[in-house]
Parts: sequence; structure tokens; C-alpha cells
Amino acid sequence: MLRAWLPRQRWFAGKGREIIRVHLVSAADLLPPRVVPGLLHLLVDVESADGTTSCYQLLLGVRPALPPALAPALIGRAEEGPYAGQFVYEGLGDPRLASLLLERLRAPGTLGPLRFDRDRTALIPAALAPRPISGEQTNSSLIYGDSYILKVFRRVGPGVNPDLELPRALAAAGCARVPAPVAWYEAELPGAESLTLGVLQPYLRGSDDGWQLALRRLAAGADFTTEAHALGRATAEVHSALADALPTVALDPERTARLAAGMTARLAATVREVPALRPFEPGLQAAFDALGSSRGLAVPAQRIHGDLHLGQTLRTADGSWSLIDFEGEPARPLAERRRPEPAVRDIAGMLRSFDYAARSHQPFAPDWSDGCRAAFCEGYARTTGRDPREDPVLLRAYETDKAVYEARYESRHRPDWLHVPMAAIRRLSARERPPAKRAPAPSPHPRPQPPRRPHT
Repeated sequence: MLRAWLPRQRWFAGKGREIIRVHLVSAADLLPPRVVPGLLHLLVDVESADGTTSCYQLLLGVRPALPPALAPALIGRAEEGPYAGQFVYEGLGDPRLASLLLERLRAPGTLGPLRFDRDRTALIPAALAPRPISGEQTNSSLIYGDSYILKVFRRVGPGVNPDLELPRALAAAGCARVPAPVAWYEAELPGAESLTLGVLQPYLRGSDDGWQLALRRLAAGADFTTEAHALGRATAEVHSALADALPTVALDPERTARLAAGMTARLAATVREVPALRPFEPGLQAAFDALGSSRGLAVPAQRIHGDLHLGQTLRTADGSWSLIDFEGEPARPLAERRRPEPAVRDIAGMLRSFDYAARSHQPFAPDWSDGCRAAFCEGYARTTGRDPREDPVLLRAYETDKAVYEARYESRHRPDWLHVPMAAIRRLSARERPPAKRAPAPSPHPRPQPPRRPHT
């Protein structure tokens, strides 16, 4: 049943690849036997025909009869084994089972391979009504009573997930830009590092998703530079706190060469998959060659967000910004996502996001994008004392690498959007200079942000 069901899920990463084997890694009943409905926690390795294997977390409900409201969650009816004759379904869509998961998080302890833990100083009320969030692509999330949000990681791997590790480190450092986790659960398997399975955080009710806010301003013909400036300052505060809380390393010649080599390899793989990039390959490669020949850029590499864009930000009515979703790019291996990198990588991601927003508007609004990009960098410099555009070789390389990634993603999933990264590909391959600086717009210092609401 799972071989047929998994490819239809938004969070399944192996779409388009034949599943040849589903192997059980661990199983735990979260309720005693014969309790109806039952809740079964599974970790399964899914092996595809191309040789890749990924581990997924499943929470399955089990009932002898399925209510009509749960029909969309049906996986199938078991014909044999301990659940023979019963209906198996996606458990997170069942309010009774979703409530049980919160109760487990409220009461730390172990259950089979699962370990539940929490911040003992946080108050998590009982009996908060759950509701799932629709539209997520790589994970599943539940909101409990407009107070908390639980992110359930679907594709998991050994090691602490950055979406738990980094917000906890930031909270310990006193950084209010990122809401602190209040509870989490992990799996402990023999001979392996623990696997982070889920994180409960405060839910920021009534805030604006940065991407949607930008699109509304564009549609109204309104300026967004004040917000972009404040967002640059918030990003700089998070980077500074991460650099203080966790180890940093120097971007020496050896690390710089490895960084450039990785970008070159991604470009070569993407050109094979997206032929439209072929005419621009020499110009794009020049950005990576310039980075590789720089022999180190005397900048630190540190822990960063890893997948920063407007959709990973939230703004409240008072103008404060928070950064959310520190998981990094889910397609990258977990160990790679936890490596220190120059903070410019996050900045390049945000600059590309302003361009995406501007190009989603008809007609294209290049002045809007250029103004936001400049204001963001100026806000960042206001906090750190260093403008990201003062490292043009590094910034260009990271923005080029991001545009190449976007071209591959859009070619696979949204071909109608391929023109957006292709416009950046043409610009970046032509060795254009970074936008000229302008005087920063007045911007009040953002106040610390209360805890979060999700971006879906």
C-alpha cells in the first residue's frame, strides 16, 4: 500500500522514480493495543530504481471503520498481519490522533525508539484543538489552538535537524528574531545518531508572510524599501547571534576551492538537465572560476539559515521581522546543511527572492527589485558595519549558484516559471556589476518579534 501511496504525497522526494523496496526501520504503537483509533509511528527506508534510498517518517491511523471525513486520508485496507481487516490512513488528519501527539510532547519520556523532550520552563496547555496546514511541500505541520505549531519532518536523516539546533542556539543567545522551540521528539536507533522528527514552536498569529506582503505591495504599486531595509537588519542580527553562539571557520584557499568546485559541479549537472543554460555556461562558470582563484576571501564561514527567501520571513503590524524554517534546502544531505558557510549565501538567496517577486508582477518591475536589493544590503550593513556588496566575487558566485539551482527546480516542477531564473542567468553570465549604493532610507530599529506563524 505504501508503494502506491507515497509517490502521491507532496512531501515525497522521489517523484518520477520507481520504488523498488520499502524497508521497515522502526515501528512504535503510540497507543495501547486494541485502542480505537490506533496510532502507528513508522520510519521506513524507501529505495528507488536509481539506487537512492531515503528514510521517511509516517504517522498512520488504524480503524476498523473509516469515518467519511477521513476518506481523503485513506491509504488502504490491510489484508494480512496484525492489522488485517482494518483501514490504514494518514494519521495527522485525524484530530484525535493529532491531539495525542501534542500530549506526548507535553509529557517528556520515551516510547520504543522515540524520545519526547521539551523546554521545562514553557507552558503548553492541554486540549488545544489541532488543525493541519495545507500546501506544504517537504514536511507536515499542525497548528494547535492558534498557540503552537508542530512541524513534522517527513524525510529524515541522522543528526540534529538545523530547524531544532539553530533556533535553540539563538534562544540561548537571547536572539528574539527566531522563536524558540518549546518541545521536540527524536528517534534513537542502534548504532546511529539520533534523528530529529518534529519540533513544536510558538505560532505567530496575525503576522504577514514576507512573500505575500511583497506581492501585495507590488500589486498596489507601493514601495517596499523600508521593509527590505528592516529585513536586512533582522537578518544581520540573526547572523551575528549565530556567529557568537556556534563555531566559525576561516574561508581559506582550500575551503574556497572546494566551494567553487561544488558550484561548478552543480552547474555542469544542471546544464545537462536544462539545455537552455548551455549558451550561458561559460559566463556562469567565470563566476565560479573567479571565486576559486581568489585564494580565500578573508571572510568567516558560520552556521546560517541555508534557504533564506521572503517566504521564510514574517512581519508583525509594528514592523518587526522574524526568520523561520531553519531546515535549509531539504534536497541537500543533512550533514551538508549543517556545515558552516559564508553568510553571503543567505543574502544571495534574499536578493534572488526580491527578483522573483518583481518578475511575478506584470509588467516586470525592475526598479522595485533593484531598490529592495539595495535597501536590504544597506540594512544589513547598518547592523554589521560591512555591506555584502563589498565582497562582489563571493556575492556573484553565490547568486549565480542560486540562479542555477532555481533553473533546475523550475525546469522540473514549474516550467512556466523558468523565465525567472533565466533572466538572472543572462544578467549574471554577462558579468554585470552589483547595483550602485544609495543613501539608506530612514528606518526605525525593529523591535524583537514575538513567536512565529508558519510559512506554508
